[in-house]
Order: sequence, then C-alpha cells, then structure tokens
Amino acid sequence: METFVLAGGCFWCLDAAYRPLRGVQSVVSGYVGGTVPDPTYPMVCTGTTGHAEAVQVTFDPEAIPSEVILDAFFTMHDPRQLNRQGNDVGTQYRSAMFPADGAQRAEFESARQRAADFWDGEPVTTIEPLGTFYPAEDEHQDFFAKNPTQGYCLAVAVPKVNKVRARFAEYLAA
Repeated sequence: METFVLAGGCFWCLDAAYRPLRGVQSVVSGYVGGTVPDPTYPMVCTGTTGHAEAVQVTFDPEAIPSEVILDAFFTMHDPRQLNRQGNDVGTQYRSAMFPADGAQRAEFESARQRAADFWDGEPVTTIEPLGTFYPAEDEHQDFFAKNPTQGYCLAVAVPKVNKVRARFAEYLAA
C-alpha cells in the first residue's frame, strides 16, 4: 500500500472523487500543513491555522498506478488557482502536495509537470513538508455519500467526481 496526502480545495470533493477508484483502500479527510496542533474544522475555516483541507489516500499501486492517483488529483481541481477553488477562498483551500519522502516528492513534481500540459498553464500547486496529518471530524469523512443531495455536493462535488469518472473510467471499481 502507498499513501499520498493531497490538498485541492474542499476535502469533501477530493474524498468523493477518489472513493470510486479501484485500488483505493481508504480516503481520510483531514488537515495538514499548519502550525496549530489538533485543529478543528471551525479553526481551519478561519484561514489562520495554516492548515489545508486535505485527503490521505491509501491505495494499492498494483491495482491503480500512482500516476493515476496523481493525475486524478490534477483533474478534479484547478491547480492554477492560488489559495482557492471556485468560491472556496483562503489558504485552507490551496493546491498542495505533501510528500512522505524523496521518492514521493519526485513523483509529485512529475505529476505537477504533466498537469501544466493538461490545464494549459502552470500550476500554483505547492509541494510542502508532510508534518502531521490530523483526521477531520467524523461528519467530514465520506461526506458526499452521507449527504448526496446537499447543495454544495450537487453544485461542486458532482462535477469533479464526473470529470474523474470520465477521464479514468477504466479504473472505476466494479
């Protein structure tokens, strides 16, 4: 198993887009990259903790290549937007990758380069030290599945999930 920690806007969207992919064993929404220990959702939403909303994606690289996990990340959010995704604004919504080691850093850098071609522009995605990943509160785990008719899910998450499903259809779980 391999685990990537990625931030690309609201963690509800990333969580929803990764769960249908074959080989993804778990997705945990949480907070990373900040200076406050044990942050909470209300704290992170202020934008003052330095944390990003992120997901910890654990997957089987024999079932789904790491390149697919990373290319899906760059498909489901616009990495050209600095500290925002659509109407979600603030450093907590930044596009960032948090490598666990040098090998992951190299993979992340390569994926960021591929994203420049996909998006026809340079990503502002940062590659930051991993530090401590804090799982979010229970209500934020698998949020989309628990709240499929919630307005934000319908307006923001569904289009992102659909983009990933279309581009990576051969990796959808049965």
